[in-house]
Amino acid sequence: MVTRILHVEDDADIREITQLALALSGQFELHQFTNGDEALQQAAGIAPDLLLLDVMMPGMSGPELLVALRDVPGLAEVPAIFMTARVQKTEIAGFLEQGAIGVIAKPFDPVSLGQQIHDILAAPATAAQPA
Repeated sequence: MVTRILHVEDDADIREITQLALALSGQFELHQFTNGDEALQQAAGIAPDLLLLDVMMPGMSGPELLVALRDVPGLAEVPAIFMTARVQKTEIAGFLEQGAIGVIAKPFDPVSLGQQIHDILAAPATAAQPA
């Protein structure tokens, strides 16, 4: 089964690395956007299985975008993973409280990114941990 991902990241290099890392497996269909406004305009038509959101972006942050995406019909229950360099225990706990099921630390290992995503999606909701 292919996992359809809505990925929002303002850094072009990180978008490219993510695309390359996930395309190799053939298990992911990636829809990438540079900011929250673009993602909100297209999200309903994509019907993603997963939201992969950068935390720190100009304009709308990842957590703010997640709140907005929850109001889009069909996206209220779609799992979300934040990607961030902010990985102190208190910060991670805050991201999980805001509705993420997991956090992937930046910089991430492109070789293991797909497996990290699978592991987070497979983990019980109460056991969401940073990857």
